[in-house]
Amino acid sequence: MISPITRGCRLRRSRIAALGSYLPEKILSNADLEAMVDTSDAWITERTGIKERRIAGEGQATSDLAYEASRVALARAGIDAADIEMIIVATITGDMPFPSTACFLQNKLGAVRAVGFDINATCSGFLYALYIADGLIRANVHDKILVVGAEVLSKVTDWQDRSTCVLFGDGAGAAVVEATYEDRGLLSISINSDGSMWELINIPGGGSRNPVSPETIRERMHYIRMKGNETFKVAVRTLEDVALKMLADNGLASSQISLLIPHQANLRIIQATAERLNLPMEKVFVNLERYGNTSAASIPIALDEAVRSGRVREGDYLLLEAFGGGLTWAAALMKW
Repeated sequence: MISPITRGCRLRRSRIAALGSYLPEKILSNADLEAMVDTSDAWITERTGIKERRIAGEGQATSDLAYEASRVALARAGIDAADIEMIIVATITGDMPFPSTACFLQNKLGAVRAVGFDINATCSGFLYALYIADGLIRANVHDKILVVGAEVLSKVTDWQDRSTCVLFGDGAGAAVVEATYEDRGLLSISINSDGSMWELINIPGGGSRNPVSPETIRERMHYIRMKGNETFKVAVRTLEDVALKMLADNGLASSQISLLIPHQANLRIIQATAERLNLPMEKVFVNLERYGNTSAASIPIALDEAVRSGRVREGDYLLLEAFGGGLTWAAALMKW
C-alpha cells in the first residue's frame, strides 16, 4: 500500500486544472436517420432522448479529435505540451490497432516529455483513465497528466441496424490533471468490471478471436452489437450501487451533491439513476440530446460544458458515473 504524500498535514491529491472538448462540425439529425433506416424522430426521442449527434469528417481520425480537445485544455491550463508528463487516451476507436492513439496525440501536440498509452474500458474509459492518473499523482510519480476520452464511433456503427445506429456520435474531451495540496480535487474513484456479461455490448470482429476475413465482413461483425433491454436493467442497477457506495465511503448524502454528470447513453437510464439517488433532474447535467452516446468522450465533454455554462462553482461536490461494455462501470467524486 502506498502511503499518502503530505505537505505539512495536507494530503496530496489530484485535481482537474482545465478541460477542453471538441465536436465535429457535421450534424446528423433524427430526420436524417429517417431517410437512412426504418425509424422516426418520435421513436428515437422517446426511447433515447437523442435528437442529433456529431459525425467526424472524411479522413478525420480519433487522434485528430483528441488533439483539438487537448489543445484547448492545455491553453486553459496555461501550460505547454512539453509540461505534460503522461498522456492517457481512453478509446475503443483508436486510429490503428497499433501504435496507440496516445502516441499519435503526443506527436501532434509536441509533448516530448510525455509517455503515452491507451486504455479500453468503453464508455467507462475516461473514469478508468482518471483513476490511473489520480493514483500516479497521489503516489508522487507525476505532477501533470493529460487524460483524454475520444471516439469516432461513426466508423464502427452499423448504419443498417436501426436499434444501434441512432445512439452513437463522435467527439473528444480532455482534462489536464495535476497535483494539489488544497482541500479540493478528486476525493474518490471506483472502477469495476464483470466479464461474464461481455455479450451485452461488443464488436465481435477484428481481433484475434474473429480476425478480419470475408466472412466477418459479410456478417457485419466489425460493428457495435448491443442487447438493449438487458443492458438497460444492468446499467441502472450497477450505477445506483456504485454511486451510493461512493457517497457512503465519503460520508456524504445525495443532497450534498451539486451536480451529477453521468455518461450520456440514454435519457431513461439517466432519469432512473437520478431517481434512485433521490436527485432532482435539475441537479443532473444532460447534453445527450445534442451529441448522442460518445462513449469514453461523453463525461469529459459534459463536464467541460457544465463548467463553461456556469453549472459548476468552486466548492461544489460533483458525482461522475459511467457504464459500458465489458461490462465496466465507474464513479468519481470530486470537490471543485
